[in-house]
Amino acid sequence: MKIARFSAGSGPRVGLVEGDAIVDVGAISALDVAMGAPITRGSVHAIDDIRLLCPAAPLTRNAFCVGWNYLRHFDETQPRRDAAVTEPPARPTFFTKATRAVIGPRDPIEGHASLTAMLDWEAELGLVIGRAGRDIAEAEALGHVAGFLVALDVTARDITRAHGGQWFRGKSLDHTAPVGPWLVTPDELGELGGRSITCRVNGEVVQSAMLGDMHFTVGRIIAELSAGLSLEVGDVILTGTPEGTGVAREPARFLAVGDIVEARIDGIGEVRSEVVASYPSLVDTPDIFDYVHRSSAAGGSPA
Repeated sequence: MKIARFSAGSGPRVGLVEGDAIVDVGAISALDVAMGAPITRGSVHAIDDIRLLCPAAPLTRNAFCVGWNYLRHFDETQPRRDAAVTEPPARPTFFTKATRAVIGPRDPIEGHASLTAMLDWEAELGLVIGRAGRDIAEAEALGHVAGFLVALDVTARDITRAHGGQWFRGKSLDHTAPVGPWLVTPDELGELGGRSITCRVNGEVVQSAMLGDMHFTVGRIIAELSAGLSLEVGDVILTGTPEGTGVAREPARFLAVGDIVEARIDGIGEVRSEVVASYPSLVDTPDIFDYVHRSSAAGGSPA
């Protein structure tokens, strides 16, 4: 199943994605639907007529993230890394992203120009925990996943550097992490390794890889993260980005106001956001819905 969280002008709803339409199944959570809760089919909406919301919202804890999970990305960051870190990690490297960074799949990215001049793109596979657990065995890990989604882990590289090189601060600015476009259940997605992941900036492909290039599999990530640390229903995990980031280019390249950033994973879909100078204060007001709808309509459906 593909399960969306959306607004059609009357508050958050949940629906099943069927082609270019969404079938409303009520106001229960996308996670409930993914984990088998009974549903009642209701009204049908064209995807381009509604506002897609983050399918995992509202987040109750920071999103968990994995660093250096594609070896070519590890290699491209070598010149800017602590000289002591010369070998890929033997175990996953974890950090977190603050909840207010996470936005919907078509929402604008806040540029934060007064704070950063080095806003970078990172396309990632994300997942949402649907069954809580601790000390989860790698072989049983997928049984705890409600579904997969696409994420843009936008990073302020200069803020990261200014705060000791650790990642949390530069990856937690408000309204900088589009997530969606919907939740895709593991049974629909099947084997992940052969699926492509790409990122485009203003139409140019800047990242392109296969999910099979991940250094640590989804099962390994969940097993390592849950060792002595309870994972809760609704937890979001981002699994790392491939090579092609802006900071690693010669010369380095970063996002600016007006840029359009798109991340796509084969079989899941696409998130698409414009970088804006300032962000509307209330994302559920008609003003932000109108803005997002106009912006997304110009580039088509994220299906």
